[in-house]
Amino acid sequence: MALPHDYHLHTYLCGHAEGSPIQYAGAASSLGISEIGFTEHAPMEADDFDDWRMRLDQLPVYFEMIAEAKHAFADLTIRIGLEIDFLPGYEDWIRKLARQYDWDYLIGSVHYVSETWAVDNPDQIEQWSMNDVEETWSNYLDRLKSAADTGFFDVIGHIDLPKKFGHRPDTDIAALYDEVFDAVNKNGAAIEVNTAGLRKKCKEAYPGLELLRAAYKKGVPIVFGSDAHSPSEVGYGFAGAVDMAKDAGYDTYCTLEKREKKIALI
Repeated sequence: MALPHDYHLHTYLCGHAEGSPIQYAGAASSLGISEIGFTEHAPMEADDFDDWRMRLDQLPVYFEMIAEAKHAFADLTIRIGLEIDFLPGYEDWIRKLARQYDWDYLIGSVHYVSETWAVDNPDQIEQWSMNDVEETWSNYLDRLKSAADTGFFDVIGHIDLPKKFGHRPDTDIAALYDEVFDAVNKNGAAIEVNTAGLRKKCKEAYPGLELLRAAYKKGVPIVFGSDAHSPSEVGYGFAGAVDMAKDAGYDTYCTLEKREKKIALI
């Protein structure tokens, strides 16, 4: 079975991953993946915002390394993008980042549910015992919808990330996700089937099957991403992710180039 494109890859530049684009390209090539995309954690205006993203002065290095990978693996299609954190009040910065390069696509992700707490950060896991789970999920989904509503992003990333450490809401939040899906569709974006969750405590892709079924019923397009933080994670769990997508009803996924979507068969 041919594996789909892997559109969510990180590099050592973010400070919590390992490997260069050439190494990731080599891993993809060995798996028979025909197209990949790099989406390093985008810089913030202040390099001390946190310690898990590329610095602004590293953007030229990022471009250069990806150019080297394209040259070394001419038979592999390599796209370039960013994973950009959406935080209210940072819209002007996101616009500025979008103008920095002729990106193939931008992933909009929510990690922070407040100015200081990223819900998936293992160094901040104690915050879960200090905050209400239902309220945290509500805040997350409010920001996720806001991210989609901006129209800045081609893909909305890991849409149920707060489950990473096993924290799930007791209430039915299907209506909140319907609002997110409507915003994604309205702005011509897609969501990702992100297999990183399979490597985490939740042991489930982002999103899980039931949520992916809900996305399909709303007509939301998908892409695939391993969220790889090492070359060994490229294409991680993709065979199962394809099966899950088909189970949810999908028979196509999106390819991305120069901020334009096309459709490919799964």
